[in-house]
Amino acid sequence: MFRQQEIGNKDLSTVVTRHKLIKRIKDEKFDEEKLHGYVLLTQIGAKDFQTAVIDSEDSRLLFFEDYVFSDVNSQEDLIAALKILFESHEYLTAGFWKEVRVSIKNNKFAQVPGALFLEDAAAEYLTFNAALDDQKEAARTCRNKLSDAVTVYAVQLEMLAWMEKMYVNTKVNYVHQSAALIEGVLAQASSRQSIPLYVYVDRFKLHILFVKNGKLIYYNQFLIKQFSDYVKYIMLVMNAMGLNQETSPVVLWGYIGKNSPHYQEFVKYVRNVSFGDRPTHIKFGYLFDEVQDHHFFDLFSTYLLTA
Repeated sequence: MFRQQEIGNKDLSTVVTRHKLIKRIKDEKFDEEKLHGYVLLTQIGAKDFQTAVIDSEDSRLLFFEDYVFSDVNSQEDLIAALKILFESHEYLTAGFWKEVRVSIKNNKFAQVPGALFLEDAAAEYLTFNAALDDQKEAARTCRNKLSDAVTVYAVQLEMLAWMEKMYVNTKVNYVHQSAALIEGVLAQASSRQSIPLYVYVDRFKLHILFVKNGKLIYYNQFLIKQFSDYVKYIMLVMNAMGLNQETSPVVLWGYIGKNSPHYQEFVKYVRNVSFGDRPTHIKFGYLFDEVQDHHFFDLFSTYLLTA
């Protein structure tokens, strides 16, 4: 069901927006009296939002939700939609989490080797890949321990101010979706003997990663406008990495199912395809069995990151 309401402040008084709940699961062990020991994970995309609650004592997933937004066509629309969602939610505005971790999904980011990174130059690194509007955006960073790299990315100043006002007494750490995917894939690759191409199918983008000998060799994200783009970009990267479309393994995560038309068409071009596993750093109760193992790998992998 769509929820609709107006935001009643002087800047957004005429804005009306909508959010649609796609999936919600609440573990029977979730205890509202123990939020001070829970980590709240949130992931913000251009037109979607996910949240999860992790018990920091045993890394157990206790709560999960997935939303999509309609009539959101700008950063201003997105922030307005988020405010409506948060204000109507039973947990998101609670001010006493152990930690709140916010993952940003956008294409304004850069990966910098840890040995070369200088904190004072963060905004300059970002300009290699994206234009930073310093009137509306700030450059933030997070570290990838497994790749020994720093992800620099842009965040809306209005969003930062809103989050800081909401979580005055809670530690808020910001990360980036690309960093979460890289850390998650590197953690999984360490237990594999094969050398696959890793693919994450997002709602609006395609992420491709290649890892060899425990090192990240390649990462990029691609905007998808039609189905043929999936095959085009995957084949492009496979060729660049010297992989064979008939025999080289490809591991899939994300919004794609084995019975979906996209998957059936995809395996006509790339033969050795399998779905990725859930992250092993989080415990999942039986209620989460209804979520396919290869879904929401990016959100769950944010739990591996440090700011």
